[in-house]
Amino acid sequence: MSLMIFFALLAGVLVGSSRSVNGRLALTTSALMASFWNHAVGFGALVLAGLAGFSLWPEGVGAIPLWAWVGGPLGVVFIASGSWLVARLGAVVTAMMVIAGQMVSGVVIDLIRGLPGSGMMRLAGVLLIIAGMVIAQGRKR
Repeated sequence: MSLMIFFALLAGVLVGSSRSVNGRLALTTSALMASFWNHAVGFGALVLAGLAGFSLWPEGVGAIPLWAWVGGPLGVVFIASGSWLVARLGAVVTAMMVIAGQMVSGVVIDLIRGLPGSGMMRLAGVLLIIAGMVIAQGRKR
């Protein structure tokens, strides 16, 4: 479990770092251009991973529903909007907003899927994150 927590924290560091780098690129080009290069370079890295022997073709690809492929376009919107927002709001505010959105959508998805857990505790967690955002914004003024 601690290894999974480590990887989750590492993923958060990578998201924040990637957002900052793409935001800097968006300042000198545009959010769309930053998103394009993010995905082009990422695609190149995936091709190299595939050539190195990692399987990039899912088993039973024909059975995967069409809606499951929407993650790619959603990722493009996420990267482009993150690049645009970091350049205008800063990394901390953008990260807080993204985390709040992830928490709210995560709670909704878990509730729709009927996963076990306390709905009240999930709601409390979301409210605490939103309260933290409000407090952080209030201190800057």
